[in-house]
Amino acid sequence: MADIRKRTGSKGTTYQVRFPDPSAKSGYSYATFDTRKEALEFRDGSANQKPHISRGSEIRTVEQAVDKWLDVCEKEGRDGRDPVTAYTMVGYRHRAEIIKSYPWGKRLHDLSAPDVIEFRSWLLQNRSRDQARKVLSSFHSLVLEMVNRGVLAHDVASGVGIRGGSRYDEPVSIPSEYEVRELLAAADRLANSRNRQTQRTWERYRPILYLAADTGMRPQEYLVAARSKLKDGTIEVDRALDGGGNEISVTKSPSGRRVIDLSPETYDMLAQYARKVHAKNPHDLLFPTSTGNWQSIKHWRNRGFAAACEEAGLMESIDDGGETILRPKYVPYDLRHFYASMLIEQRVNLKLIQYLMGHRDIQTTLSVYGHLIERVEMRSERNTGLIARLG
Repeated sequence: MADIRKRTGSKGTTYQVRFPDPSAKSGYSYATFDTRKEALEFRDGSANQKPHISRGSEIRTVEQAVDKWLDVCEKEGRDGRDPVTAYTMVGYRHRAEIIKSYPWGKRLHDLSAPDVIEFRSWLLQNRSRDQARKVLSSFHSLVLEMVNRGVLAHDVASGVGIRGGSRYDEPVSIPSEYEVRELLAAADRLANSRNRQTQRTWERYRPILYLAADTGMRPQEYLVAARSKLKDGTIEVDRALDGGGNEISVTKSPSGRRVIDLSPETYDMLAQYARKVHAKNPHDLLFPTSTGNWQSIKHWRNRGFAAACEEAGLMESIDDGGETILRPKYVPYDLRHFYASMLIEQRVNLKLIQYLMGHRDIQTTLSVYGHLIERVEMRSERNTGLIARLG
């Protein structure tokens, strides 16, 4: 006999139907719905029937479902989204091959939650945790695609996941406020160098560095920042370099499109630089190279940011095969973490932090910066308690 259970969690209230399923190890399978009405309709209409493939569908195996999912991602886009980029498809195809390599042993419509859990165990035993998480996420994505198309009756992968990190993961590397000041001062010195070549190079690198520290933009966003999007003391982010760095594409997700306020110093520097740049380019680039193209992330990291770190004394010694070498203490992406840490220190609203960072959902913000938020809150509580005692 099928029954309905109300569930309330971080994503709101859902209704879970438990129904008999001879193919499941426990003898039951589960289907989750957003409303009680949908759950009742499922229970009364099909809860006592074995989940089945929709009539006329030719998708009967996991392998066929994987191929259909890839085709949708590349040509249509899932759930009304844009089709994924060519670079992203390379990663999706790699994950698809991993999914296909698993010995499923059942047809698609015979799968239940315990089968997906076994697949998760196999991934964790044979792949890195990070890769296992990404592959399982893609598998869940294809299951949802099959549900939406009527190939599957319900989401057999619901609730089966892998947490993105563990207590042994290294925290993000965050420069201190003092170190960022030193980094910007180093850029100032290099831009005013007596060496004409260094001066010309840092005429462009200096405003890039200031923009990175002042906005928390991703390197693939600020290196292709549009000149026309710099206005009224703000910079609008609406595009980014594709993962391969070979073309300009949309931002990482729709939530990546945002408008960020700039400090007066940074805005004036960028506006002055934009007026001086005469290189014609078809991409409306704020920081075009002499050929009118965009600066590569690799060149910026190795020739620009690394030089600023060296000038600022932000270097560290590491052992490289028995040889001690010096390398920059930080990478360009760490300025993004610095920006987020400053927002958190200033007790900026969490939803606003999510917006300014361009995160798709609040969970991403919490996963990356939750420890910083907790630290600030604990410090505030300690200070409040001390003041109360002294009062």
